[in-house]
Amino acid sequence: MRAHILEDDVIRRAETTDEVRRAYVDGKTMWIDLHDRTAEADRVLREVFSIHPLVAEDMWLDRSVPKIDEFDDYTYIVVHSIARGSTPTKVELRVVDVVVGKRFVITQQRDRHQRESLAEHIQLHPELLAGDTSWLLHRILDDVVDGYLPFVEGYVRRVDEVEHSVLVAHPPDPRKLEEEIFALRRTIQMLARITHHQREILAQLALGKVLNMPKDVVPYFRDVSDHFVRVAEDVDRYGDAVNDAMDAYLSMQSNHMNQTMKTLTLMTTCLLPMNLIASIYGMNFHNMPELSWQYGYPFALALMVMVATTILLLFPSEAVVVSAPNR
Repeated sequence: MRAHILEDDVIRRAETTDEVRRAYVDGKTMWIDLHDRTAEADRVLREVFSIHPLVAEDMWLDRSVPKIDEFDDYTYIVVHSIARGSTPTKVELRVVDVVVGKRFVITQQRDRHQRESLAEHIQLHPELLAGDTSWLLHRILDDVVDGYLPFVEGYVRRVDEVEHSVLVAHPPDPRKLEEEIFALRRTIQMLARITHHQREILAQLALGKVLNMPKDVVPYFRDVSDHFVRVAEDVDRYGDAVNDAMDAYLSMQSNHMNQTMKTLTLMTTCLLPMNLIASIYGMNFHNMPELSWQYGYPFALALMVMVATTILLLFPSEAVVVSAPNR
């Protein structure tokens, strides 16, 4: 736990419950950054700021959904930031818990980079704690939303590449392409679920009806909400594009399988009468017509060729399957 306390236009850091309590009693404005769950962090939440036990418990969970809960003395906000996953087609969603009171902001962030960036920014701009705490909340949410933009843009480019690969006649690696389509679909579905809830949270803040925030900060929350609306719309749109690409890929795979089955069926149709003719002429009986006929063997071969040719002429469209070349 680390507290950033505004004293005489300078940010002072504190790490103990007693320091935080004295500053809060003295009317100082502060930002409390919770790292890991410790006895000191629980004491600050419980004893100094009287945070509800359910909220204090939720702040340490990894699977919270975006939401806003309003209490008498503070508001509890949960949003999700985004981080790069183990592969290019995966992302990690990290919970950001924010408790906003009149003279304090408490955060629990899993993203170390965002936490350190915010700490550096407050050191350089202590005025964030000099006014209403809504300004600091705006800064936190603005960083969260800005983190989505490069990921969504990267996914937009990757979806376009996947669509192109699906539409070519011979994809370079069909199995890899299939795995990537399914990975993209899972990731975008996860993003769609989160962005749907988070868009509503930011929309509530943009209306200025939460936290009793001053009027001059409302347009900034509206700007953050507008940015995230575009992010959510891109996720929805390219989610549909991935689903279309998957349907097109499965359809083309099914079509290729049908063409293969047609070719195999035609081969079988040609070979069956040949097998019948060879079976008849291969019966070794003394009293069998044409047994001593010197033209029997070439006649049987000619008959096989004639039957096969007739079958191929009856089914000309299925005789040869030609795929369009790559362009």
